[in-house]
Amino acid sequence: MTAQETGSLRVPTRSAWRRARWAQLPVVAVVALGGALGATGRYAVSRWWPTPAGGFPWATFWVNAVGCAVIGVFMVVITDVWGAHRLVRPFFGTGVLGGFTTFSTYAVDIQKLVDSGHARTGLAYLAATPCAAFAAVWLAVTATRRVLRWRQR
Repeated sequence: MTAQETGSLRVPTRSAWRRARWAQLPVVAVVALGGALGATGRYAVSRWWPTPAGGFPWATFWVNAVGCAVIGVFMVVITDVWGAHRLVRPFFGTGVLGGFTTFSTYAVDIQKLVDSGHARTGLAYLAATPCAAFAAVWLAVTATRRVLRWRQR
């Protein structure tokens, strides 16, 4: 990035800012496309497996757990195995999996459960989701690394 000298502070020129914004356009586009695909997948799961009033939101719970497991596998593969194109991580990791997993719906589900008099279910969901998410990432990363080491033997 070029800059104009102003004392000891380097200030980027207008054209440098424009070039930097244009350079990010492909990243923004693949994140948007991936996010649309991921959110569509999540919506399909929620339609296929609706949550009854006051019931445990299993669809959102499993979407978040599975999405976390997939990101664990994906991150090991693209960091340890495969030199991926610079747009793969934003497309799949941020876009698809970011759109598929939904911690905002998780928060809304908890609020709905508590407001409708199902505080126990809401508290169980509040505790179970982050535990499942962390466990899913850890298990996926550990299993993927073990499989990769086993295949190298």
